[in-house]
Amino acid sequence: MAHRLEPGLYALGSPTPEARVFVTANYTLSFDALREALAGQDAYILVLETKAINVWCAAGKGSFGTDELVARLQSVDLASKVTGRTLILPQLGASGVCAQDVERSTGFRVEYGPVRAADLPRYLAEGDAAPEMRRVSFSLKDRLVLVPVEVVGTLLPALLAAVVLFWVSGPTAFWATLAAVGAGVVLFPLLLPWLPTREFSTKGFLLGGLVALPFVARGLSGPGTGTGWTALATALSYFLPMAAVTAYLALNFTGATPVASRSGVRREIYRYVPLMAVMAAAGLLLLLGVRVLGGTAL
Repeated sequence: MAHRLEPGLYALGSPTPEARVFVTANYTLSFDALREALAGQDAYILVLETKAINVWCAAGKGSFGTDELVARLQSVDLASKVTGRTLILPQLGASGVCAQDVERSTGFRVEYGPVRAADLPRYLAEGDAAPEMRRVSFSLKDRLVLVPVEVVGTLLPALLAAVVLFWVSGPTAFWATLAAVGAGVVLFPLLLPWLPTREFSTKGFLLGGLVALPFVARGLSGPGTGTGWTALATALSYFLPMAAVTAYLALNFTGATPVASRSGVRREIYRYVPLMAVMAAAGLLLLLGVRVLGGTAL
């Protein structure tokens, strides 16, 4: 909530009644990107209540939507402040707003600007958006930006879990935990375009399983692992939770990419999160079982 801005109407520079009106979310980073792009211009910025969520995600959730836009227009009495009747919305907010309903209810026409706020000066100068302004890119640079955010969010829980598992089962469990988390928050966004399957969860299962293979090999044939069921249980105690953890963390990236739909994410959650939970629980039970029944800490 430290990034929440009070919704309402803001003046940029010294706007006159003829000034343009731009609409954004009450997420401070979205607001600041818009202000930076419009530096030197006199305009109004109408900020919607999106619970401090960015435009794209808020449009998908419905908070950057028709009802909120209509209500905010009426609450600030925008019609009495400007002579124009055009609102410039970010293109990524289009999924939440029905332009016809807005115009029917308020008399304001909705115009969609470019994907990125940085392209607004060119858009305003040319009066239209070039094809490249309408397209969302997701290059390696864009994906790299996501890594520090995910690392910061998972570092402390990952370290705590790794330390607990170290005391339960030894150093291999410690490194296996960090490897699974690292695969989910670092390797997954970098390798996303090249991982097969269309679903983030199954991509994560595959990546987590590959990262788990050295630990599986150690469980099957490493020193002190035993033979028969003990070795197999040890190997599975690494494979199952590592694949599940990586897949769960991979699923987090659905909200930060242009290649996942809201309905698709919902299907993945209902289909795969229960499986992730079962796999993680089974792996931990096997790990404890091997330890209690005489397995040697690896």
